[in-house]
Amino acid sequence: MGHMVGKDIYRKLGRKIDGLTARTPWNETFHAILKELYTTQEADLLVRMPYGMSDFEKIRRITKYEPTKLRNLLDGLCSKGLVMDIWMLGGYRYMISPLIIGIFEFTMMRTRGELNTKEWARLFHEYLQDHKTFYGSNFGHRETISPLRALPYEDAIDESEYVEILDYEKASTLIDGHDKFAIGICSCRHEKMHIGQKSCNVPLETCSTFGPSTDYMIRHGFAKEVSKTEMLQNLARSKELGLVLSADNSKKDIGFICHCCGCCCNVLLGISRFGYPNILVTSNYIARCDDDICTECGTCVESCPINAISNGDNGNPRVDESICVGCGVCALSCTSEALKLTRRQQRVFHPQDIFERVILQCLERGTLQNLLFEDPQRLSHKFMRGFVGGFLKLPPVKKALMSDRLRSSFLHTLRK
Repeated sequence: MGHMVGKDIYRKLGRKIDGLTARTPWNETFHAILKELYTTQEADLLVRMPYGMSDFEKIRRITKYEPTKLRNLLDGLCSKGLVMDIWMLGGYRYMISPLIIGIFEFTMMRTRGELNTKEWARLFHEYLQDHKTFYGSNFGHRETISPLRALPYEDAIDESEYVEILDYEKASTLIDGHDKFAIGICSCRHEKMHIGQKSCNVPLETCSTFGPSTDYMIRHGFAKEVSKTEMLQNLARSKELGLVLSADNSKKDIGFICHCCGCCCNVLLGISRFGYPNILVTSNYIARCDDDICTECGTCVESCPINAISNGDNGNPRVDESICVGCGVCALSCTSEALKLTRRQQRVFHPQDIFERVILQCLERGTLQNLLFEDPQRLSHKFMRGFVGGFLKLPPVKKALMSDRLRSSFLHTLRK
C-alpha cells in the first residue's frame, strides 16, 4: 500500500477512540497507552476503519488495504483485544474496541505471548486516577447511561417482594439461559495487583462470560471455557466473599457478569473515591433497615463496598440512597436480617438491549453521529457528522430525545 503513515497517527487514533461509546480525552498518558499497545500500521488501519460494526469486505473497501495485509492486521488486533470480531449473520463482524468496556479489560485479561503487563497496569492506573479526565468526561454532566448495572443478590431481597424480581435481574437465571461459558482474569484486580494496591484476598479468575461473546473470549485467550457447574460455583463464591455483581446494562443480550470488590474495581471506586454514582446503574432495589430488629452490630457498614452505609445518630445504620446500587451485599452480612433489599419507589431505566444502550450512551456523550455516518473517508459523511453532531449536542435536543416521552419513538426510528 502506497500511503505513508503520518507522524501524528496516534493523535488521530486518540480522536477516533474518543468518538466511540466512551469518551477518552487526550493527555500524555493516553498517548503513551496508544504507543504501547498499537503499532503505527495498526493505528493507521483503525483511523481508516468505520466507526461501527462492519464485515471484512466493507472494511477493505473503505480502508483500501490489500486483503492479505488487512486480514493479518485485523487478526493481530483481535488477538490483543483492540478490535472485536463477533460472529453474526453467517460471518465475522469487526468493531473497534472503546477504552471501557474494551481496551482496558481485554489488555489486562491477556495471557498469551510476551506481555508487558506491569507497565500496562501502571499506564491505565495513571490515566484512570486522573478522575476529571475519564470519569468526568463520561459521568460528570449527569449522564445516566452506563455499560454496567448492578445485579441484586436474590437472597437479599425482602420475601414480600421477591416474587416481583424479573429474570434479567437474576444472576442465576442469566447463567441458566446459556450453554457455553468462560471465566477470565478480572482486569481491575489484575491492574491493582501490579501496582501494589490489591488489598483483598479475592482470586483473579472471576470475570464471567456467556452467550455470543464467549467464543471471542475463548478464541483469543482472554478467558477459559468452563462448565455451567463451574460458573455457578464462581457465583456462589462471590456471594460468600461479598462481591458486587454487575452485568450488561440491558434487559436482553446480556453476555457477562463482573464480580467486583471495593478495593480494586474501577467502577466501584468511581463511586466511593471519585463521587460518580451513575457509573454503575442501580438495580431496581435499595437497602433499607428495620430499626426495630437491628442489633446495631455495624456489620453492614463494614461490608458495603462503596461506603453507602454509615452509623446513624440512633445507632442504626443509615443508607445513603443517592449512591446505594442495590446489590444486597450488606443484607447478606446482616445476621439479624434487619437489612433487606426493597423495591425502589420508581423503577430504574434499563435499555431493552445492547443496541438501545449503545445508541443512548453515544447520544449522551455526543458521539452518536459517528455511528450514523461511519465512513471516515467520505467527505459527505464528515460533513454530516459535523452537522448532525452539532444538532444532537444542543442541550434541549439531547434532553428531549432522552426523555420518557420521546425516547422510545427515537430508538424505534433508528432501529428501523
